[in-house]
Amino acid sequence: MSLRDLALEEATLKALADMVKERLTAVRLELQSGLDAAEKEAGTRQIAATLADGTTVATLSLTDPNPEAKVTDSDAFKAWVMEVFPSEIERRFVAEVREAFTTKLLAEMTAAGVPRVVDKDTGELHDVPGVQVKATRSRNHSLRFKPTGRADITTAWQSGALALPGITRPAQITAGGAE
Repeated sequence: MSLRDLALEEATLKALADMVKERLTAVRLELQSGLDAAEKEAGTRQIAATLADGTTVATLSLTDPNPEAKVTDSDAFKAWVMEVFPSEIERRFVAEVREAFTTKLLAEMTAAGVPRVVDKDTGELHDVPGVQVKATRSRNHSLRFKPTGRADITTAWQSGALALPGITRPAQITAGGAE
């Protein structure tokens, strides 16, 4: 294949990928909205992706984000660590909580689900200021292909049995390399 042919193929594939990516973003948002509504109305948390011939190619399921402890007010957190765990402060031109200690405390609070830690030396329970335990990403959904799902979709697409709204199907897509 010539350099000119490769340049055209790359430009074509990039244009198609951009078009598909844009449509995928819109479809994911619409599906997420539909799944959220279906769960609220009927308790439905997943749906099968099925070809016209009845072949199930994938399952799409709601996922709930896991809450995770994050420092939301670093000054309040640092002041608390300076008071309760002064040995975990590194002094330079500015006082900072040691990164390893922050990581350790956040992991403990994430596991507990609340911004509290226990001082292992004294047994005292501390509410930790400047930290919240909350979801770090928005609710989403996952897509899991069946073992032959991708191949089934490819076959349906190539045969013309699968059409996608918003995506114009080229007359034929080949693997390339043929001259």
